[in-house]
Amino acid sequence: MLAKIWKKLLLAVLLVACLFNIVTKLVSKMSFEQELGATVEYLEENKK
Repeated sequence: MLAKIWKKLLLAVLLVACLFNIVTKLVSKMSFEQELGATVEYLEENKK
């Protein structure tokens, strides 16, 4: 009985941790405009 409770509890903690990780990555992701600017700058540097 106690093992089932621990299993469910740890599964819930793991699920919350995974969701938190995904949300953090989505929020801190660079905007599309910044990404394009960085790509253009990189390409211009490599042409020289």
